[in-house]
Amino acid sequence: MADNSTAKINRLNRIAGQVRGVAQMIEDDRYCIDILTQIQAIKSALAKVETQVLKDHAACCVAEAISSGDAEDQRQKFEELVELLQRKR
Repeated sequence: MADNSTAKINRLNRIAGQVRGVAQMIEDDRYCIDILTQIQAIKSALAKVETQVLKDHAACCVAEAISSGDAEDQRQKFEELVELLQRKR
């Protein structure tokens, strides 16, 4: 899991650099379409990190709840996922 965390942190650091770059583009009064293109790239990169975190949650936290046999824990993990997906709409 440590390698996976390192990859996510590295990706987030690159995204942070992209955000700083967009801020500089705005300060420099760069062409709007170029700025919007970079914002789309940032959103795409964040979506990839989000997907990986969700996969990790399912593979670790949800899987542990299922294997524990604890119905309350299973229900809680399921409800968390449902709430997350509802907020995303």
